[in-house]
Amino acid sequence: MNIYGQQVDLATLAQDAGIHFPNEMVYLKPEWKSNFSLAMDAQPTMITATNAGIPAYLANYLDPKIIEVIVAPMKAAVILGEGNEQKKGDWTTASTQFIVVEYEGETSAYGDHNNNGQVDANTNFISRESFHYQTFTEWGEKELETAALAKIDLASRKNLASILVLNKFQNQSYFFGIDGIKNYGLLNDPDLLPAIAPLQQWGLSTTDGAEIFEDIRRLFKQLQTQANGTVTHEDKMVLALSPTIETELLKINTYNVSVIDQIKKQFPNTRIETAPEYTTAAGELMQLIVEEVDGQPTAITAFTEKMRAHQIIPAASSWRQKKSQGTWGAIIFRPVYIASMIGL
Repeated sequence: MNIYGQQVDLATLAQDAGIHFPNEMVYLKPEWKSNFSLAMDAQPTMITATNAGIPAYLANYLDPKIIEVIVAPMKAAVILGEGNEQKKGDWTTASTQFIVVEYEGETSAYGDHNNNGQVDANTNFISRESFHYQTFTEWGEKELETAALAKIDLASRKNLASILVLNKFQNQSYFFGIDGIKNYGLLNDPDLLPAIAPLQQWGLSTTDGAEIFEDIRRLFKQLQTQANGTVTHEDKMVLALSPTIETELLKINTYNVSVIDQIKKQFPNTRIETAPEYTTAAGELMQLIVEEVDGQPTAITAFTEKMRAHQIIPAASSWRQKKSQGTWGAIIFRPVYIASMIGL
């Protein structure tokens, strides 16, 4: 090959200048094949680390959408019905009394000069104690700015966390009350009547829809017995049980009719509500609750303060804020209108 007027061999060009042409072949001289001191294929030693890529973060995509972790639903207030979560007093209120009036008396045979027969109104003052609780939210300057690099509004997220934590405790108090004071829940009020047992466990493969509906009918019969005939199958009621046991209501009878369909037909004004708290240490629990009788709700959930945000306290490079709430638990006015079944 002639380059700038000089005849250059392709092999020499490749060896001396590192220039190669495609489709050309250069054969190694026979006398060089076993001469390893030549090391014509060796590369000089590198001074940098071997690398075949780029920093991994440059190929990373950060989705700006924040996925929140879902917690168990808070259903105590929902179970007792709309409008039955009520405020009683305020955060200075330590106790409350509810007035219960019972009418009593007797009659006597009439006589112009008889003075027999007497009526009276007996009153009781049922007391409950409130419980107040709190949590703190804290933010740091650097903490907030660091989180902002990932487009996370950490201050508002911590505020949401404080609300959730307080409301979760409130919901638990509605179900179980507060130990050690006169503050009871929907599941453990000492005035609740004893629970009855099912014919057999619903979760068994041998239990069909007919047996499950029979247990519900028995529970309604227990409710009628407790209420002394003041309840009918058309009254507004709520059937409360755990999400796990609710699936058993999908079982069918020999006529291919599910338990849910039977409930809708036989108890047309009864709604079904679920809450994880009905899975108890004593077994699966179910309650049939009459929502109200003569305009008086059977039970309510009550609070003193649903949310009190106290002042934000600044520090050198951070802030903190207290939030508090107060609960009366669940206040059951007429326990006879709640029937329970345990061991499903």
